[in-house]
Amino acid sequence: MAERKAERARGLVCALAGASLWGVSGACAQFLLDDYGATPAFVTVVRALTAAALFVVLLAARYRAAVAAILRDGAARRGTALFGVALFLSQFTFAASVGATNAGTATVLQSLAVVLIMLITCVRGRALPRLGDAAGLACALAATWLIATQGNPGALQLPPDGLAWGLVNALSVTFYIMYPRRLYARFGSLPVVGCGMMASAAVSVGVWGLGGLWGAPPSLPALDATGALVLVAGVGVLGTFVAFGLYLTGVATVGPVAGGLLGAVEPASATALAALWLGTVVSAADGAGLALMVAMIVLVSRAPAPGGASGSRP
Repeated sequence: MAERKAERARGLVCALAGASLWGVSGACAQFLLDDYGATPAFVTVVRALTAAALFVVLLAARYRAAVAAILRDGAARRGTALFGVALFLSQFTFAASVGATNAGTATVLQSLAVVLIMLITCVRGRALPRLGDAAGLACALAATWLIATQGNPGALQLPPDGLAWGLVNALSVTFYIMYPRRLYARFGSLPVVGCGMMASAAVSVGVWGLGGLWGAPPSLPALDATGALVLVAGVGVLGTFVAFGLYLTGVATVGPVAGGLLGAVEPASATALAALWLGTVVSAADGAGLALMVAMIVLVSRAPAPGGASGSRP
């Protein structure tokens, strides 16, 4: 029992740390877009390639047997490829949702993934959600809405194309959190995440090369040393390689419901970092949202470990 609690605690810390680092990625991407004129397409490609390259090194050093097992198994290859496509779609459709609406609306729509994860889990288990999980969901959704819209319903823009992109984004996030649990149990979380990230990078490069699907031909921003460091270290290494590695390893341990809820801390992390680094003023709505996120974290951490935890190795 004590070992299981310790494992769950490690999973919670990993998921929370990974989701928080997505906020680092968001703040860094904002800096690159505003100060260097980088496009979302370019940032997405570089982050995917950087993360994929680092995962290649990690897998070659420690997980060659697991990767070989994945490559030998046709179903595992297809499953990992689908997982990688979902990772790509989660980033691509969020950028498209922001472009069709605004960042706040896209964030609110993305948070619907937490609702979908809990709904699917309850249907599969034929049970109502735990009280702590339901309360955590309410806190997470309220916090996301407050931070993203500053408490102003009029800030939400829902044109048909923006709504469509946002819903596809929520579905892709739901998929990449829930789908690979059996793969994690068979091969370990890090080998699966690494192979999925490589598949995501391949798709990203192909789509970026086509250009027209992003709404603009491929373009390269003029980056100085600071811009290159922020792009590679902030977005690629910390915000993608470390963030996804930690987050999805945590999800493999604590389960999709708790993992999905902890994933909602991204806007809170981005808000806090933007205030510290970019000098963005923290409003009353931001403060209330951050407090609700803390409440959600407490509720999730106090909930009992799910009976169906995969217990996969990293």
